[in-house]
Amino acid sequence: MKIYTRTGDGGETSFFGGGRVAKNSPRIEAYGTIDELNSHLGVVRAQKPSAELDAVLSSIQDKLFVLGGQLATPKRGTLSMTEGDVAELEAAIDRLDAHLPTLKTFIVPGGGRAGSALHVARTVCRRAERLVVALGPKEAGTLPVKFLNRLSDLLFVMARYANRTDGVPETPWTPR
Repeated sequence: MKIYTRTGDGGETSFFGGGRVAKNSPRIEAYGTIDELNSHLGVVRAQKPSAELDAVLSSIQDKLFVLGGQLATPKRGTLSMTEGDVAELEAAIDRLDAHLPTLKTFIVPGGGRAGSALHVARTVCRRAERLVVALGPKEAGTLPVKFLNRLSDLLFVMARYANRTDGVPETPWTPR
């Protein structure tokens, strides 16, 4: 199978399951940002985080493929997000956050390699969430928004956890 098809040369792309749309449509922007987020998580995994974080990231990457596929298929397919996916994110947040000091102030994004990359992924996740919200519940459903909202919280906790594991102190933000 060839990588290039030439069918997108006019600025349109195909949905999985049929239909064509402009490449700058809100739906394409939303699932393109999900793909970008997934790639950022691949960069985090290349930083060799702890085995626990890597296992969580692997699971998240799988779920992001499901979410991207769901958004790329206007007619609902067989793969879709579940409440269980959100519950898994919440369980991971609780498990990792239990090892962290309570936040008393905002922290400046950054730290070690994995922690910094997780902060970038968190901001891309927030953008993806805004784009999915813009699609509305009729086009995207409500569960993808909930999933992305919880995922951004998890990525924040993972960034803190990675920095703590790597011995990199957090920098509290001090208003001037």
